[in-house]
Amino acid sequence: MLVQFLINGIITGILYSLLAVGFALVYNTTRLFHIVAAAIYVFAAYMFYLFAVTFGMPVLVAAIVAITLTMGLSLLTDIAVYRPLKNRKASNNVAMIASIGMMTVIVNLLAMFFGNETKVIDNTIHRSFTLGSVIITTPQMWQLVVGGLVIAAFLVFIGMTSWGVRFRALSADSVLYETMGYNTAHTRTFVFLMSGAFIALASCLTVYDGGFDPHVGMDVLISAIVAMILGGTGRFGTCILGGITLGVLQSLAVYQFSSNWQNAVTFILLLILLFLRPQGIAGYKQRTV
Repeated sequence: MLVQFLINGIITGILYSLLAVGFALVYNTTRLFHIVAAAIYVFAAYMFYLFAVTFGMPVLVAAIVAITLTMGLSLLTDIAVYRPLKNRKASNNVAMIASIGMMTVIVNLLAMFFGNETKVIDNTIHRSFTLGSVIITTPQMWQLVVGGLVIAAFLVFIGMTSWGVRFRALSADSVLYETMGYNTAHTRTFVFLMSGAFIALASCLTVYDGGFDPHVGMDVLISAIVAMILGGTGRFGTCILGGITLGVLQSLAVYQFSSNWQNAVTFILLLILLFLRPQGIAGYKQRTV
């Protein structure tokens, strides 16, 4: 039984990791607290529902279309909101308030068009795979395999490609990055497109295994932010460590107590970490001047 909960925790952690990477791509490179990511997550879920259920497309095709549209929305948030504020030299606090406002608008528009009731992508009984005492459903297998492969590809991308070096350089010092002659606008475009892809993938993999409504985004985003902080801010790969750790600890809390303890574990862990190691498990202390 314990092994089953550990596997469930790892799978949940992979989903947290995907969303945490999507959030961290924006936060680490622009220092913007990208709250609208919660609405982008919900937008991806409803686009997946629209094309898979309403239009009757194959699930894989519907997911690809949803991810593509979500990448466009993610880039739109930068072009329509963040960049104009940056050009006006508005503070990051102002940008965060604007992000919250945009999140509210998107969520309410989705609720207006699709309703507030819970939607389900696929309500059929899925095939299960049995490995000893461990049972993994088909949606969980997709989450484990696809999520794991994408995370592995991201680690290679961020550590071994020229664009990965650019992301890390922009994260380290945006002023020096511009001084060296790199085009920050082009890099930001790639950052927001990639962020939208990760958020959408996390959303599609998650909602395929259960129901959702217009207000699920914020709860999931909070867990992803905690995962980012837990792994270590300032670095991209640490989100994965934080996400899997959080997923396993939440699953163990369910095993030991009940599902009501999941959120409690999330915030207790966050408070302990902020007191004892604010830079996270694998993060580093950043000097401020």
